[in-house]
Amino acid sequence: MLCGGEALPRDLADALLEHADTVWNLYGPTETTIWSTVARVQPGGDITIGTPIANTTCHVLDRQLRLLPPGVPGELYIGGDGVARGYRNRPDLSAERFVPDPFAPGTLYRTGDLVRRLPGGALECLGRADQQIKLHGHRIEPGEIEAVLREVPAVRNAVVIVRDDRLIGYLTPTGHDLAALRETLRSRLPGYMVPAALVELDALPETPNGKLDRNGSAEPADVASSRC
Repeated sequence: MLCGGEALPRDLADALLEHADTVWNLYGPTETTIWSTVARVQPGGDITIGTPIANTTCHVLDRQLRLLPPGVPGELYIGGDGVARGYRNRPDLSAERFVPDPFAPGTLYRTGDLVRRLPGGALECLGRADQQIKLHGHRIEPGEIEAVLREVPAVRNAVVIVRDDRLIGYLTPTGHDLAALRETLRSRLPGYMVPAALVELDALPETPNGKLDRNGSAEPADVASSRC
């Protein structure tokens, strides 16, 4: 059995192992022509994304594109024959995500995934290095939606998160018609990036050290009267 596209939880891996001689965990973004690494899943063992497939290179790098030693978390960059040429009609995004390979001729794709290399060489995925999410098959940068919201003069601050497979936008006091605000979003963003609901709050939640708490926002139902 081959499993890919989403993180493979241990309980699902164990269930699959009951019905197959072997289970393989596959990893790779669309920009590197789907699969870039592979790992055989062992009963009771750690689940990793494994090692690169043929004609593929994987580097764990810091912000200065320097190689990090095993065990140190960094962003995963993928090179090799599977790397795409870029995004169609998006030179700005292409320049951000497809960078010159500092170690060999060619291009590396910046995945945005945080990984570390284990002593045996396998890569362990630790989550996102940025806030990118995947929803209904679309990869979404909440920061892009938040930036559009903050351009509205009446919006002091905004955060966009996923709840129950829906995008929810939380705003500090706006004094702005929320329905009109959604129309503004529809004119600026693809449909899949327009939040299903906008919620007006007195203030965005913060962690004890003063940083934005993306998991602390109220459920939309809790403030239904302010929802659009």
